[in-house]
Amino acid sequence: MSVEKSLEEIKKFWPKDAPDVTNVPKYIKKYKKNLIVIKYGGNVLIDRNIFNNFIQDISVLNKLGLSIVIVHGGGPRIERELKKSNIQSKFINGLRVTNKDVINIVEKVLIDFNNDIVDSLNKKGSKAVSVNTKKNNIINVTPDQPELGFVGVPQEINIEIIKNIISQNQIPIVAPLGLDKDKQTYNINGDTAASAIAKKLKSRRLLLMTNVEGVYDDRKTLISEIKPFDMENLVKLKIIQGGMIPKIKNCIDAVENGVRGVVILDGRKPRSILKEIFSDQGAGTLIRK
Repeated sequence: MSVEKSLEEIKKFWPKDAPDVTNVPKYIKKYKKNLIVIKYGGNVLIDRNIFNNFIQDISVLNKLGLSIVIVHGGGPRIERELKKSNIQSKFINGLRVTNKDVINIVEKVLIDFNNDIVDSLNKKGSKAVSVNTKKNNIINVTPDQPELGFVGVPQEINIEIIKNIISQNQIPIVAPLGLDKDKQTYNINGDTAASAIAKKLKSRRLLLMTNVEGVYDDRKTLISEIKPFDMENLVKLKIIQGGMIPKIKNCIDAVENGVRGVVILDGRKPRSILKEIFSDQGAGTLIRK
């Protein structure tokens, strides 16, 4: 962990459009002994301005000495590369069917993006470390369903590698990939990978950055906080539908298994991470018991 910074030092790198800087020391005290896992995914992966905002926010958290783990997705980038190779994507329950040709492209795209995040953070003066199937692999998987091909479910997570990186005030950047017992690479749903890591770390927060504001009720009003039981009811009543259902299931699973709170927030909005962590009103929808 880094040495605590004074308010005057924080003001030098605190973004102008972020929450009130005078409240920052209070929230640092709240989170400094805890871990925050952040999943960066959805269509927010493509837009470079959004990406640069994200990099700045993560760099700010690192300079404040908070312990964070980044897990990234890569769906839109993978889709782009598959189209270049004239490979048609097929999905079953929101999971990409991944044959031998597809897994090779998926692994390359995710590792390239992993390195992009690491390089971008390093240029900002924050030391980031790649965690993927070629370097520092932490996820051992078992196959999901046979019809999905090389899609895996996290079985074991080597949390010591993550803790070792964090102990040096560095940021682990985790690609949602894993290896089976034969060292074959498998694709993992990004939310599933982030949830598995957050559960293993018993993190204070799991932030799922996506391209929606959060969870809405039947009147299309954003829900600021909700309990797992009430969230399950929204699924049963079909108020939550489609691609949000697996995301919600991961959220509930995380909260029921050691994560203090999960937040679904809009990664397209500037400073959404800082607003969530450094303000009472937060951002998006908080799920906790």
